[in-house]
Amino acid sequence: MMNPRVEMLMLLPALLCLFPGASWAATLGGLGDNVLGPYKFQDVGNFSTFLLDRSSGVLFLGARDAILSVDTSNLNQEPRKIVWDVPEEKRRSCVAKGKTEVDCNNYIRLLEFLGDGRIYVCGTYAFDPQCAFLELTSFTLEKAEDGGVKMETGKGKCPFEPSQHYTAVMAGGTLYTAATSNFLGTLFDISRATGSEQERIRTERSINWLSDPEFVSSAFIEESVENNPIGDDDKIYFFFTEVAKEYDLYTKVKVPRVARVCKSDVGGMKTLQRRWTTFLKAQLVCEDRPSGQRYNILTDVFTTQQTPGDPSSTLFYGLFTSQWEHEELSAVCVFSLTEISKVMDGPFKELKKTCENWINPEPVPTPRPGQCLNNALKVEGFETSLKLPDKVLTFVRDHPLMENSVSAAPLLVRKGVRYTKLAVSQTGGGDGQRGAVLHLGTDRGELHRVAVVGQNTTLLQEIPLFSSQEPVNNILLHQGLALVGSPLSLARVQAEGCALYADCKECARARGLGCVWSTEEAACSPTTAAPGPGDVVDYALKKCGTVEGRCSPSMSELRVSLGLRLLLPCVQLSPRPCSWEHPPHRQTRQHNSDLEVTVTEDSLGKYICTCQEAGPGVRDPTPCRRAAYDLTLDDPSAIGVMVTAGGRHVLAIYILFFFLGLVFGAFLLYFFTRRRSIVHQGHHLPDNSLSSEKGRDLLGSSATPQSPSSASLLSDGFRLTEKRNGTATSNTTTTLLSNNGNGGLHGNSYSGTLISPSNGHGNSLYSSCNTSNSGLKLTSEILAADLLDGRTGERGRPQERESGDEVDEGLGDALGDGMKGLEEEMASFPMYKSPAPLAKCEESSI
Repeated sequence: MMNPRVEMLMLLPALLCLFPGASWAATLGGLGDNVLGPYKFQDVGNFSTFLLDRSSGVLFLGARDAILSVDTSNLNQEPRKIVWDVPEEKRRSCVAKGKTEVDCNNYIRLLEFLGDGRIYVCGTYAFDPQCAFLELTSFTLEKAEDGGVKMETGKGKCPFEPSQHYTAVMAGGTLYTAATSNFLGTLFDISRATGSEQERIRTERSINWLSDPEFVSSAFIEESVENNPIGDDDKIYFFFTEVAKEYDLYTKVKVPRVARVCKSDVGGMKTLQRRWTTFLKAQLVCEDRPSGQRYNILTDVFTTQQTPGDPSSTLFYGLFTSQWEHEELSAVCVFSLTEISKVMDGPFKELKKTCENWINPEPVPTPRPGQCLNNALKVEGFETSLKLPDKVLTFVRDHPLMENSVSAAPLLVRKGVRYTKLAVSQTGGGDGQRGAVLHLGTDRGELHRVAVVGQNTTLLQEIPLFSSQEPVNNILLHQGLALVGSPLSLARVQAEGCALYADCKECARARGLGCVWSTEEAACSPTTAAPGPGDVVDYALKKCGTVEGRCSPSMSELRVSLGLRLLLPCVQLSPRPCSWEHPPHRQTRQHNSDLEVTVTEDSLGKYICTCQEAGPGVRDPTPCRRAAYDLTLDDPSAIGVMVTAGGRHVLAIYILFFFLGLVFGAFLLYFFTRRRSIVHQGHHLPDNSLSSEKGRDLLGSSATPQSPSSASLLSDGFRLTEKRNGTATSNTTTTLLSNNGNGGLHGNSYSGTLISPSNGHGNSLYSSCNTSNSGLKLTSEILAADLLDGRTGERGRPQERESGDEVDEGLGDALGDGMKGLEEEMASFPMYKSPAPLAKCEESSI
């Protein structure tokens, strides 16, 4: 029997052809066997780590309890597999510690080349991270003397949990990691994880250094010999999101950071022993200043060099989302190494402060704290970080954060889409202008391509690769190919070249990348000719015989019916906001760039979405029309029918509410009639109710009588309690009444003062104090109790106070079911029956 996934892949190209206008149909249809699913990987899943041998094209995949090897040039070849699982005894021990059986496996999180024909492999190993060595020639793990896998501890090199945020990079054969370092996942370290014991250093355990970080990416920037006249040190950069400590706000504000350490750093002699002496961090700001929208959650970073071999041309493309947006949102900002270095060489931020005011910043000592070693420092006698003076080390320990931020305007903003991974390929436009193609993976198994040329951003393709439940978690670019991975699958698609744009419209959208459509050959090919005047894409689209352009879409007629709710899409590529032109009515609501419309007679007409096209540094953006719709009625003769049906629905609702009101009134009448008959018959409440002698003393004495003005005395009392583990408890000596959710009343303490509730305006309500017994005055909202007192004519007298256990027992026995329980609860309040004894007035402040 054929695997259902195989059948799906065979039918997918045919199904996609049924959708007109699907620009990616031909591209996906040509994938063929370029998508590998679980059936090909022998039921191995949870792929989380990719490592590519670019010389051979072999891709190594870290999975759950296994390591796979795939030849990317021949995906039909069976993948090679190494099983590295956890012994059953260790798995049971992991489960006994409170972890799930799924997490108590060995998830391979680290694959790095060692340079000696081996790969360093680390896995979670049932919450006890372990590392091993993989021999490339034999594709086996090194064995120990007992025949098992030769392992060493992976703590500090690999996370304990498979879902923890983590990043690592190999620099000159030494591993640098950013990971959790304890079982609970509460300690975080950026460390040099391998090498001699003296060189294994890490960050200081301080929230000023790392505050609940979520590590994202890391990069090793090696200085070139030709372009490094000052002899500057190599550097390692770490990107993460953490909780900001420099903002005094009520909520936890997350901020993206970039941190830098120097490769030759070995720590201090006395201060910062085995700690980084060059650890500095700065805030990354991805913000569209005209709209004020800031994207503060960093999710992925791609590092590339505009000029290969020149470290100063390094660019970091960051993928962001927003902490404050409830809907899906993604943005891309690019930061240069030059700007980051400038901020790292700038002023330090002073985090210390007194009770009220910021203290004066400390003077910066010399040599500059956090500076990497160079020729000038070595001439001064600082050949190693061990020789740095204590005042320098103390300063950098207390000042890890820089005052200035690394800012950039977004290249791309997409609402309604959540991107998970990013890769960038640099291209050269036909007019010599450099461009870039953003390869973006979504959380729904899609690959999107976006062209960025100058200040114009154009969506090229949207290619579905996996099922909607498989998010893209890896993208590698190799020899014009994109290797895209999900937790269960692997895909290989063409990533570069004009040939991947199958029709004239797709080729026209890539005109800024140097592509042109050939009518004779019916193919898209590269060109060095300069683009035409005006908008590059629109001018190219006109040659395709279509009036629809990137900024001039054709009008789409939508046949709708009255009462229908629909969402009109508008693809926003610019970071600037979009606006809609529509008929003057109020039946619309904008969701980010899309527009929700409720169809009425007045809402029929034309809807046009216009976005502001602009890139970084543009002050006067140009309007770009992105979508146009014409709403027309599907069946005009149905108007009267729908109106009549709508009127019937309204009438039915009125009738329903009328009958509900009658039922509710009858219920109230029955309640008061029954209560009146009980009172006239002289029936008394049982002794265990709150109106008995025991319950009456729950109120105790009060310095200030209550005058509650809220709708419920129970809610006022409950606001003064602290709820723990589902029960209300009092942490003061105040006598309170609280509702535990089943109709019962519990007194939390039986001595002290009765705090008066707030009146809703921040002021407590007080009546005049005296030493006589005066009744508590209640508002008209609970007038029923006052009426009951008038009918009975009884006035309560203070009685001796019973023990607390008897009070609790009496409260429990007083609980009833249905209407009887409600009656007893209303009548059980002693404050409805008689006044509470009052103490002398005392000054009170709430």
